[in-house]
Amino acid sequence: MNTKSAFLSNLTLAYSDNGNGKAIVLIHGFMGDHRYWEKIIPELSAEYRVIAVDLPGHGDSTSIKEEHSIEEYADKIKELLDDLNIKQTTMFGHSLGGYITLAFAEKYSHYLNGFSLIHSTAFPDSEEAKKGRLANVEKVKNDGVKMVVDGLVPKLFSPTNAQNNIPEIELAKEIGYKTSVDGTVKALISMKNRPDRNQVLEVTNLPVLLIAGKDDQIIPKEKTFSVKRENIKCSLIENAGHMSMYESPEELVKEMKDFLDSF
Repeated sequence: MNTKSAFLSNLTLAYSDNGNGKAIVLIHGFMGDHRYWEKIIPELSAEYRVIAVDLPGHGDSTSIKEEHSIEEYADKIKELLDDLNIKQTTMFGHSLGGYITLAFAEKYSHYLNGFSLIHSTAFPDSEEAKKGRLANVEKVKNDGVKMVVDGLVPKLFSPTNAQNNIPEIELAKEIGYKTSVDGTVKALISMKNRPDRNQVLEVTNLPVLLIAGKDDQIIPKEKTFSVKRENIKCSLIENAGHMSMYESPEELVKEMKDFLDSF
């Protein structure tokens, strides 16, 4: 994949940029990077210009120096689009990337011709989940990222497929280990503090694609398919947990291309 760096206002944002045509933006989940999409970028980039970012503090991107929020991740994606002179795009956000996509759709909808949440939700954290975020903040500060990555990554994959996805699980761990302590802590706090954004789905006139995995142990389909409207398509990927880009890439690409072809 063709990787580059953009020098934005207070950080360097790494991204891959492949293909030509209408632009689509892929935003990975917590402790991931642009390589989360490596199985699907080749097919998508045959028809589209595919931008896959490394979020601040993830992959090869530097951290945002000050404390920040989900909204400020969205601000950085907007800065990148401006830097690349991209006026219109379709955005696909996985997990944490979905939270960012919703914040972007709320703040910068004029940049979008459609958007998608992949294994994500418009709901905020529960009180229990917030406590879990804070516990992980302390773990990372005290012991580094490895323990959190090793505990998280196996849960991202469907337990029924785990034996078939051992190389992908190991790659996801390797990617996770690259996440900086600062980037991990700031992502955890940002996720903990994010608001309910179901109203974004309730009022948007843009085409929306919501994708859930049947065996997702992190975000069940009921949390993904939270709003039913004519402009919102809900797609369930049978043979996947939280990582359909690794577990069922052909089905994920089909859903994404069908959505892109619909407007």
